Amino acid sequence: MAHSAISQVSVAVPLQTDSSFRRSTSKATSLTFSDKSCISMPSIDLKATRSRSQYIVCMSVQHASKAKVSVSPLSLEDATEPPLNIYKPKEPYTATIVSVERIVGPKAPGETCHIVIDHDGNLPYWEGQSYGVVPPGENPKKPGSPHNVRLYSIASTRYGDSFDGKTASLCVRRAVYYDPETGKEDPSKNGVCSNFLCNAKPGDKVKITGPSGKIMLLPENNPNATHIMIGTGTGVAPFRGYLRRMFMESVPMKFNGLAWLFLGVANTDSLLYDDEFTKYLNDYPGNFRYDRALSREQKNNKGGKMYVQDKIEEYSDEIFKLLDEGAHIYFCGLKGMMPGIQDTLKRVAEERGESWEQKLSQLKKNKQWHVEVY
Repeated sequence: MAHSAISQVSVAVPLQTDSSFRRSTSKATSLTFSDKSCISMPSIDLKATRSRSQYIVCMSVQHASKAKVSVSPLSLEDATEPPLNIYKPKEPYTATIVSVERIVGPKAPGETCHIVIDHDGNLPYWEGQSYGVVPPGENPKKPGSPHNVRLYSIASTRYGDSFDGKTASLCVRRAVYYDPETGKEDPSKNGVCSNFLCNAKPGDKVKITGPSGKIMLLPENNPNATHIMIGTGTGVAPFRGYLRRMFMESVPMKFNGLAWLFLGVANTDSLLYDDEFTKYLNDYPGNFRYDRALSREQKNNKGGKMYVQDKIEEYSDEIFKLLDEGAHIYFCGLKGMMPGIQDTLKRVAEERGESWEQKLSQLKKNKQWHVEVY
C-alpha cells in the first residue's frame, strides 16, 4: 500500500519492563527499525514519553516494524476441536491450484515445490494437520478405481498464504526414479501424485480429502511453552505453519515462549522457507532459534556428514533440560530420520545416567512427544 504523505499517529506500546525500555533507548533518543519482510514496512522514528505502565510512542509511520498481518475470518479461532475428515476419499473436494513455485536453488538435489490450493473456505484445517490428494487417472493395481490418497502435511496456517482462510499450501518434493543400471530417469516409475502437483498450472483442479491428523496439532494452552521442531526436507511443512502463527499473523494466541527449529537438508540450495525463518530470527531473537544441518556442506564433530541428530547431540544438555521443564518436541520428515535420532537421544540419556525408555514413556504420557514420518 503506497501513501504519498506520512501521517503522524500516537499508539500505546506495552513493553515488558521499564528497565528493558531504558536499555533499548539508553544510546539514542530516536530509534530506527527497518524491516525486509514480504510486506513493505518503511523505517520509523520513535519518540517515547512515559505514561504509567505503558509508553506512548509518537510515530511517523505507515506500518510499525514487526507489525503482524491481519487475518480473517477470526471465526476460524472459535472451534474447540480440530476439523477432521470433512471430505473422504470416495467423495473428495474439488479445489483449484492457485500457484506452483519451485523453492529450491539450482544446486539442490531434486525439486521441491510450494503449491497453493484454493478451497474457498470449504476445507478448514488447523496447523499440523494433513490433506489427502487423489491424483487424476486410475489405479494400475485396481483398474477402474481412482488412485490411492497421498497425504501431505499442510505448510500454511489455517488462514493460508493469502490470510483469508480460503487457501492451503503444500510443500512437495517431486519423486523421480532413476534406473540403477542406466542412471536414466524412468518416468513410468516416477511418483504419480508429486509429479501431478509439481506439474500443475494455475486453474487446474485437484481432488482433496481431509483434513486429518491430531498428533502434530500445536498446543496453545500455554503461550509461554517451548516447542522444539525437528524436520528433514519437506518435513518442515507443519513447522512453517506453526511459526507463521506464532510470529507473522495477528491472532488471539500471543506467543511468548521459545520456538526452536532444527532443519536438515542436503545443502544451502535445498533450504526451504529460509528467508521466513531468518526474518523471525532477526525480529524475535528471544523467542526463536534456528539451526540448520547441511549434510553435504557441514561436518559433525566426528568428521562425518552433519545430520539433524548431530545438531541434537550438540545441544543435547539444553534440549534434555527443556524437555524436563515441559517442552514439546516434534519430528516430521522421512521415517528414515527417526532411528538415527532415537539412537542419539538414547546415547545422550545413558551418558546422563537416565533410562531413555523411561524418559520416552514419560514424554508420551505427558503428550510432549509428537512424531509424523512418512
